[in-house]
Amino acid sequence: MADVSVLILAKNEEKFIGACLDSVKNFADEILVIDDGSTDHTADIARSKGAKVIAHALDGNWGAQQTFAIEQASCDWIFFIDADERATDQLSDHIKEILRADDRSNAYAVARLSYFWGQPLRHGGWFPDYVVRLLPRQGSYVTGFVHPKIHHNCQETKLPSNEYLVHYPYRDWDHYFGKLNFYTTLAARKAKEEGKSASLLDMILHPMWASFRMYFLRGGFLDGRIGFVLSAFHFFYTMAKYVKLYYLDRENVHVTEKID
Repeated sequence: MADVSVLILAKNEEKFIGACLDSVKNFADEILVIDDGSTDHTADIARSKGAKVIAHALDGNWGAQQTFAIEQASCDWIFFIDADERATDQLSDHIKEILRADDRSNAYAVARLSYFWGQPLRHGGWFPDYVVRLLPRQGSYVTGFVHPKIHHNCQETKLPSNEYLVHYPYRDWDHYFGKLNFYTTLAARKAKEEGKSASLLDMILHPMWASFRMYFLRGGFLDGRIGFVLSAFHFFYTMAKYVKLYYLDRENVHVTEKID
Protein backbone atom coordinates (compact mmCIF):
# COMPACT_ATOMS: atom_id res chain seq x y z
CA MET A 1 0.00 0.00 0.00
CA ALA A 2 1.39 3.37 -1.00
CA ASP A 3 1.74 6.15 1.56
CA VAL A 4 0.25 9.65 1.46
CA SER A 5 1.22 13.03 2.86
CA VAL A 6 -1.71 15.24 3.85
CA LEU A 7 -0.88 18.90 3.22
CA ILE A 8 -2.65 21.79 4.96
CA LEU A 9 -1.94 25.49 4.53
CA ALA A 10 -3.06 27.39 7.61
CA LYS A 11 -3.03 30.69 9.44
CA ASN A 12 -4.91 31.36 12.69
CA GLU A 13 -7.15 28.32 12.33
CA GLU A 14 -7.27 27.21 15.96
CA LYS A 15 -11.08 26.80 15.88
CA PHE A 16 -11.03 24.53 12.85
CA ILE A 17 -7.67 22.78 12.46
CA GLY A 18 -8.36 20.07 15.05
CA ALA A 19 -11.48 18.69 13.38
CA CYS A 20 -9.79 18.85 10.00
CA LEU A 21 -6.85 16.79 11.25
CA ASP A 22 -9.15 14.27 12.93
CA SER A 23 -10.95 13.71 9.63
CA VAL A 24 -7.80 12.53 7.79
CA LYS A 25 -6.01 10.56 10.50
CA ASN A 26 -7.31 7.17 9.40
CA PHE A 27 -5.56 7.33 6.00
CA ALA A 28 -2.70 9.83 6.45
CA ASP A 29 0.84 8.52 6.82
CA GLU A 30 2.18 12.04 7.27
CA ILE A 31 0.44 15.34 7.98
CA LEU A 32 2.22 18.60 7.23
CA VAL A 33 0.78 21.93 8.32
CA ILE A 34 2.44 24.84 6.53
CA ASP A 35 1.86 27.69 8.96
CA ASP A 36 1.82 31.26 7.70
CA GLY A 37 2.78 33.01 10.93
CA SER A 38 -0.21 32.08 13.09
CA THR A 39 -0.55 34.13 16.26
CA ASP A 40 -3.10 31.82 17.91
CA HIS A 41 -2.80 28.15 18.96
CA THR A 42 -2.98 26.66 15.44
CA ALA A 43 0.54 25.23 15.56
CA ASP A 44 0.15 23.81 19.09
CA ILE A 45 -3.12 22.09 18.24
CA ALA A 46 -1.67 20.66 15.02
CA ARG A 47 1.33 19.23 16.86
CA SER A 48 -0.90 17.76 19.55
CA LYS A 49 -2.77 15.91 16.76
CA GLY A 50 0.46 14.43 15.40
CA ALA A 51 1.07 16.86 12.54
CA LYS A 52 4.43 18.29 11.62
CA VAL A 53 4.28 22.09 11.56
CA ILE A 54 6.54 24.01 9.19
CA ALA A 55 6.65 27.80 9.43
CA HIS A 56 6.70 29.42 6.00
CA ALA A 57 5.37 32.82 4.91
CA LEU A 58 2.61 32.78 2.29
CA ASP A 59 3.63 36.18 0.87
CA GLY A 60 0.35 36.43 -1.00
CA ASN A 61 1.15 33.49 -3.29
CA TRP A 62 -1.07 30.48 -2.60
CA GLY A 63 0.33 28.41 -5.48
CA ALA A 64 3.94 28.89 -4.36
CA GLN A 65 2.94 27.93 -0.81
CA GLN A 66 1.33 24.72 -2.04
CA THR A 67 4.40 23.93 -4.13
CA PHE A 68 6.53 24.45 -1.04
CA ALA A 69 4.29 21.99 0.83
CA ILE A 70 4.74 19.40 -1.91
CA GLU A 71 8.50 19.81 -1.68
CA GLN A 72 8.40 19.09 2.07
CA ALA A 73 6.35 15.89 1.66
CA SER A 74 8.08 12.53 1.94
CA CYS A 75 5.31 10.18 0.76
CA ASP A 76 4.58 8.95 -2.76
CA TRP A 77 1.11 10.54 -2.79
CA ILE A 78 -0.15 13.91 -1.59
CA PHE A 79 -3.60 15.00 -0.48
CA PHE A 80 -4.50 18.67 -0.10
CA ILE A 81 -7.13 19.72 2.39
CA ASP A 82 -7.98 23.13 3.85
CA ALA A 83 -8.55 23.79 7.54
CA ASP A 84 -12.20 24.60 6.79
CA GLU A 85 -12.74 21.19 5.15
CA ARG A 86 -13.44 17.72 6.54
CA ALA A 87 -12.92 14.35 4.82
CA THR A 88 -16.01 12.15 5.12
CA ASP A 89 -15.76 8.46 6.01
CA GLN A 90 -16.79 7.46 2.47
CA LEU A 91 -14.03 9.61 0.97
CA SER A 92 -11.45 8.30 3.44
CA ASP A 93 -12.31 4.68 2.61
CA HIS A 94 -11.98 5.30 -1.13
CA ILE A 95 -8.65 7.07 -0.67
CA LYS A 96 -7.32 3.98 1.09
CA GLU A 97 -8.46 1.84 -1.85
CA ILE A 98 -6.65 4.13 -4.27
CA LEU A 99 -3.49 3.96 -2.19
CA ARG A 100 -3.66 0.16 -2.16
CA ALA A 101 -3.91 0.09 -5.96
CA ASP A 102 -1.13 2.73 -6.26
CA ASP A 103 -1.92 3.63 -9.88
CA ARG A 104 0.16 6.76 -10.38
CA SER A 105 -1.26 7.50 -13.80
CA ASN A 106 -4.30 9.15 -12.15
CA ALA A 107 -4.92 12.35 -10.22
CA TYR A 108 -8.23 12.47 -8.38
CA ALA A 109 -10.74 15.32 -8.16
CA VAL A 110 -12.96 15.37 -5.09
CA ALA A 111 -16.42 16.90 -4.72
CA ARG A 112 -17.07 19.48 -2.00
CA LEU A 113 -20.35 20.01 -0.19
CA SER A 114 -20.41 23.47 1.35
CA TYR A 115 -22.39 24.34 4.47
CA PHE A 116 -23.39 27.81 5.62
CA TRP A 117 -25.40 28.49 8.75
CA GLY A 118 -25.80 24.73 9.17
CA GLN A 119 -27.38 24.21 5.74
CA PRO A 120 -25.88 22.24 2.85
CA LEU A 121 -25.64 24.17 -0.42
CA ARG A 122 -26.50 21.57 -3.05
CA HIS A 123 -27.73 23.93 -5.76
CA GLY A 124 -26.93 27.26 -7.35
CA GLY A 125 -23.63 25.95 -8.72
CA TRP A 126 -22.26 25.14 -5.26
CA PHE A 127 -22.20 21.35 -5.59
CA PRO A 128 -20.37 19.16 -6.53
CA ASP A 129 -17.58 21.79 -6.91
CA TYR A 130 -14.84 19.32 -7.93
CA VAL A 131 -11.23 20.11 -7.03
CA VAL A 132 -8.08 18.04 -7.61
CA ARG A 133 -6.80 16.97 -4.22
CA LEU A 134 -5.23 13.47 -4.39
CA LEU A 135 -2.30 12.89 -6.75
CA PRO A 136 1.23 11.48 -6.99
CA ARG A 137 3.85 13.77 -5.50
CA GLN A 138 6.47 13.26 -8.20
CA GLY A 139 6.27 15.93 -10.89
CA SER A 140 3.45 17.90 -9.24
CA TYR A 141 3.50 21.63 -8.55
CA VAL A 142 1.04 24.50 -8.23
CA THR A 143 0.76 27.97 -9.77
CA GLY A 144 -1.66 30.82 -9.12
CA PHE A 145 -1.71 33.51 -6.46
CA VAL A 146 -5.27 32.95 -5.22
CA HIS A 147 -7.08 30.45 -7.48
CA PRO A 148 -4.32 27.87 -7.86
CA LYS A 149 -3.86 25.38 -10.69
CA ILE A 150 -2.29 22.03 -9.83
CA HIS A 151 0.07 20.79 -12.54
CA HIS A 152 0.73 17.07 -12.94
CA ASN A 153 1.36 14.41 -15.58
CA CYS A 154 -1.72 12.33 -14.79
CA GLN A 155 -5.17 11.71 -16.14
CA GLU A 156 -7.74 13.44 -13.93
CA THR A 157 -10.47 11.22 -12.51
CA LYS A 158 -13.51 12.40 -10.55
CA LEU A 159 -14.44 10.42 -7.46
CA PRO A 160 -18.18 9.77 -6.93
CA SER A 161 -20.00 12.86 -5.69
CA ASN A 162 -21.23 11.03 -2.58
CA GLU A 163 -17.58 10.73 -1.46
CA TYR A 164 -17.02 14.38 -0.75
CA LEU A 165 -15.27 16.91 1.42
CA VAL A 166 -17.46 18.87 3.79
CA HIS A 167 -16.58 22.54 3.32
CA TYR A 168 -17.29 25.50 5.61
CA PRO A 169 -16.43 28.45 3.33
CA TYR A 170 -17.76 31.22 5.59
CA ARG A 171 -17.63 31.52 9.36
CA ASP A 172 -20.19 34.33 9.50
CA TRP A 173 -21.40 37.28 7.43
CA ASP A 174 -18.35 39.37 8.27
CA HIS A 175 -16.17 36.59 6.86
CA TYR A 176 -18.41 36.36 3.76
CA PHE A 177 -18.19 40.06 2.98
CA GLY A 178 -14.47 40.11 3.73
CA LYS A 179 -13.97 37.40 1.11
CA LEU A 180 -16.28 39.23 -1.30
CA ASN A 181 -14.17 42.34 -1.02
CA PHE A 182 -10.88 40.46 -1.31
CA TYR A 183 -11.78 38.28 -4.29
CA THR A 184 -13.52 41.01 -6.29
CA THR A 185 -10.40 43.15 -6.01
CA LEU A 186 -8.24 40.29 -7.24
CA ALA A 187 -10.67 39.52 -10.06
CA ALA A 188 -10.59 43.14 -11.19
CA ARG A 189 -6.80 43.21 -11.19
CA LYS A 190 -6.61 39.96 -13.14
CA ALA A 191 -9.08 41.27 -15.72
CA LYS A 192 -7.02 44.44 -16.06
CA GLU A 193 -3.86 42.42 -16.64
CA GLU A 194 -5.70 40.54 -19.40
CA GLY A 195 -6.49 43.82 -21.12
CA LYS A 196 -10.18 43.90 -20.20
CA SER A 197 -12.20 46.98 -19.32
CA ALA A 198 -15.63 47.72 -17.86
CA SER A 199 -18.54 49.95 -18.80
CA LEU A 200 -21.80 50.96 -17.14
CA LEU A 201 -23.58 48.23 -19.10
CA ASP A 202 -21.14 45.65 -17.69
CA MET A 203 -21.97 46.85 -14.18
CA ILE A 204 -25.68 46.33 -14.87
CA LEU A 205 -26.03 43.33 -17.18
CA HIS A 206 -23.36 40.97 -15.83
CA PRO A 207 -24.66 41.08 -12.22
CA MET A 208 -28.25 40.55 -13.38
CA TRP A 209 -27.27 37.52 -15.44
CA ALA A 210 -25.03 36.05 -12.72
CA SER A 211 -27.74 36.28 -10.07
CA PHE A 212 -30.46 34.95 -12.42
CA ARG A 213 -28.30 32.01 -13.44
CA MET A 214 -27.44 31.07 -9.86
CA TYR A 215 -30.99 31.30 -8.55
CA PHE A 216 -33.08 29.99 -11.45
CA LEU A 217 -30.91 28.11 -13.95
CA ARG A 218 -28.68 26.43 -11.36
CA GLY A 219 -31.51 25.84 -8.90
CA GLY A 220 -30.44 28.11 -6.05
CA PHE A 221 -34.12 28.48 -5.16
CA LEU A 222 -34.09 24.82 -4.07
CA ASP A 223 -31.84 25.79 -1.14
CA GLY A 224 -34.60 27.95 0.32
CA ARG A 225 -33.90 31.19 2.15
CA ILE A 226 -30.11 30.88 2.08
CA GLY A 227 -30.25 30.11 -1.64
CA PHE A 228 -32.12 33.36 -2.25
CA VAL A 229 -29.77 35.38 -0.04
CA LEU A 230 -26.60 34.03 -1.67
CA SER A 231 -28.02 34.54 -5.17
CA ALA A 232 -28.89 38.13 -4.31
CA PHE A 233 -25.44 38.77 -2.87
CA HIS A 234 -23.93 37.19 -5.99
CA PHE A 235 -25.43 40.16 -7.87
CA PHE A 236 -23.37 42.52 -5.71
CA TYR A 237 -20.28 40.28 -5.95
CA THR A 238 -20.39 40.44 -9.74
CA MET A 239 -21.19 44.14 -9.77
CA ALA A 240 -18.27 44.85 -7.44
CA LYS A 241 -15.87 43.12 -9.85
CA TYR A 242 -16.85 45.37 -12.73
CA VAL A 243 -17.05 48.53 -10.66
CA LYS A 244 -13.56 47.90 -9.30
CA LEU A 245 -12.27 47.15 -12.78
CA TYR A 246 -13.73 50.43 -14.07
CA TYR A 247 -12.14 52.50 -11.30
CA LEU A 248 -8.89 50.53 -11.00
CA ASP A 249 -6.57 53.12 -12.57
CA ARG A 250 -8.60 56.14 -11.56
CA GLU A 251 -7.56 58.33 -8.66
CA ASN A 252 -10.08 59.33 -6.00
CA VAL A 253 -9.18 63.03 -6.27
CA HIS A 254 -10.10 65.36 -3.39
CA VAL A 255 -11.31 68.16 -5.62
CA THR A 256 -11.71 70.71 -2.81
CA GLU A 257 -8.06 70.47 -1.78
CA LYS A 258 -5.47 72.80 -3.23
CA ILE A 259 -2.66 71.26 -5.17
CA ASP A 260 0.76 72.75 -4.38
